[in-house]
Amino acid sequence: MKEQRSLFGEILDWMLAPLLLLWPMSVVLTWLVAQGIANKPFDRQLGEMARVLSQQVTVQDAGGGTLPSASFALPASAAELLHTDETDTLYYQVLGLDGQYLSGDRALPMPNDEERAAPGVVRYRDDEINREPVRIAYVRIGLPGSMAAGVEAPIVQVAETLGKRSRLATEIIKGVMLPQFVILPLAVLLVWLALARGIAPLNELQQRIRRRESHDLSPIDERDAPEEVSPLVRAINDLLARLDRSIGAQKHFLADAAHQLKTPLAGLRTQAELAQREIDAGERDPQALKKSLQQIARASQRAARMVNQLLAMARAEDASQALQHQPVNLARLAAEAVHDFVPRALEKRIDLGYEGPETTRRGAAGLSVSGQPVLLRELIRNLVDNALQYTPEGGTVTVRAVDDPFGQVVVVQVEDSGPGIPAAERDKVFQPFYRSLGTNVDGSGLGLAIVREIAQQHGAEITLEDANLRHRPGLSEQGGVAFGPGARFTVRFPVQFPVQVPVEPPAGPGTVTDGNTGESHPT
Repeated sequence: MKEQRSLFGEILDWMLAPLLLLWPMSVVLTWLVAQGIANKPFDRQLGEMARVLSQQVTVQDAGGGTLPSASFALPASAAELLHTDETDTLYYQVLGLDGQYLSGDRALPMPNDEERAAPGVVRYRDDEINREPVRIAYVRIGLPGSMAAGVEAPIVQVAETLGKRSRLATEIIKGVMLPQFVILPLAVLLVWLALARGIAPLNELQQRIRRRESHDLSPIDERDAPEEVSPLVRAINDLLARLDRSIGAQKHFLADAAHQLKTPLAGLRTQAELAQREIDAGERDPQALKKSLQQIARASQRAARMVNQLLAMARAEDASQALQHQPVNLARLAAEAVHDFVPRALEKRIDLGYEGPETTRRGAAGLSVSGQPVLLRELIRNLVDNALQYTPEGGTVTVRAVDDPFGQVVVVQVEDSGPGIPAAERDKVFQPFYRSLGTNVDGSGLGLAIVREIAQQHGAEITLEDANLRHRPGLSEQGGVAFGPGARFTVRFPVQFPVQVPVEPPAGPGTVTDGNTGESHPT
């Protein structure tokens, strides 16, 4: 399970981590800048001393082909000044023509600069004397033009240890960094307080939601919520509105179910009391007892049918069924439904037929969809049951399984020759417990609601129209029974998995007669 992160901690990390990462870099940069600042005044002083000493060097041309000579004269007072520094040690060195030693400390190393500086220009470098780091300023002395050819010019060097420079750099570092040690914790504290204040509306929103009763699904007031949280609050309000509608629909459904179950249960109780009263009275009329038992059986069948339909409705509304989809052959389900309802159709003398591919062991090519087999079987059975209920004796009910020539959908149709459904009621018949006006057929009004719910679970489209069987010869009136316009329910399933599923033929003897072609198919 992924560890849950705190929004407060996440923001705090992203704000403080760069700050703590950049702070050591700031220390290093500050040290480098402090070193540069500390070197400038001391370099200027050191260079001035080298320039003053270079003025004490004299170059003389002896003439007559004799080599020139250089001399250096340093007053005693000036020599004492070079050794009056109490912090650092000063070194100097004067070299004459061609590197001839004239005065100073011999330990000073010679400069190894490849590009010689112009005479009189002070240069600086870092070096060591007796393994101690020093800063050296040196200057070369210019020679007259007649003497410059092939002669190394005199050079004056002044070196100083780095005590004062390090002390000044340290003071600069302290002056810059010490306030940061105070500012940094203060900044962390301010960031912490700012985040806590910024998240306070979220905590308040949480408390408001937590204080709500379980039945309170009213919208959350988003006026006090931050702008960034308003979309979340609106989304929660939308969810609450949907939950409110769903719970309201469930309450309405349960109320209707209780009302519908009340009638058969009351009938059961009444008939049972009548039968018990007759037995207690000593009346042994078999016909009366038989009639009471028949009424009890019919009432119990009606109650059982309604309970089964309520369970089917609950299964259809269960979204977890969508996780159990698998390739299902609709031709087989349609043929099995027709086979199961043959006895009932024969009882009412209804011509129940199946039109579609034969459901052999090789299956019905192209009629497989992705779905939940139990729910799809329930859908087809409810359509057939509804058609048989409303079709008068001697009528016709046809179940079709049709393949789309473009391979996009699979169509299941159930057509009857019953009274039909007026156009004004065609949207209402799919509502739970709704029954068409003017009908005396016994039923719960749940069958078509189950059909619609299952169709929606499978992304199918269901349409209702007149069957127009009255226009077919011999069907307008048959055996003295007048037929209505009929109803045709069409369900179009999207083909998601065009897989041919091996199908076993329905078990049991007998055949199902095609209502229009007269062909017989195994059932």
